[in-house]
Amino acid sequence: MEKLYKGIHEFRESYFIKEEDFFKRLSKSQKPEVLFITCSDSRVDPNLVTQSKPGELFIVRNVGNIIPPYDAIKDKNSVVAAIEFAVLVLKVKDIILCGHSDCGAMEALYMDNKELDKMPHLRDWLKIASPAKDVVNSYYRDLSGNARYRITEEENILIQLRNIETYPFVVQALNDATLHLHGWYYDIGTGKVYSYNPGKDAFEQIVYNDGKDR
Repeated sequence: MEKLYKGIHEFRESYFIKEEDFFKRLSKSQKPEVLFITCSDSRVDPNLVTQSKPGELFIVRNVGNIIPPYDAIKDKNSVVAAIEFAVLVLKVKDIILCGHSDCGAMEALYMDNKELDKMPHLRDWLKIASPAKDVVNSYYRDLSGNARYRITEEENILIQLRNIETYPFVVQALNDATLHLHGWYYDIGTGKVYSYNPGKDAFEQIVYNDGKDR
């Protein structure tokens, strides 16, 4: 905690003072154009990876970057409450569903049931992502270790994208072309980010071209 207290002091006395006008404007309202849904993993920092400022991303984080499908959780679905607010109130233009490498939630899908019995809430939550494991067991039986986890992480992204499309208000925004969905995969060890290309059914590395000769 001491490190956090020191960080708060340094933020207030250095960065905040330099950007005080920016924060005063920010305190009045937020107008993010992107809803960024990702994992609770401490190594995944959406603002750092995208180099975004406060106010630019509306962020939802949970274990395994999971989106319960419509009516899957009938009471107190905080994930969808955030999506509703982002789409219907903030009018975001894009939703990014971002999974990542070395995801403990995806590894937990392969844990023995007895291990998860000690964590009943986690066990029940991960059931929403179990179709990713089913895909791997059906079509990638020969894979093991890191290769199996990588495919599971990627398949989970696609499953959660399908889940978000079970919500009528999301479908309406997609049909109106006021909203776009993106599936991203962040490789922590390389810093590379991959975007799912439906046409090729593959994740391709995101490469920015600013138009300058290289």
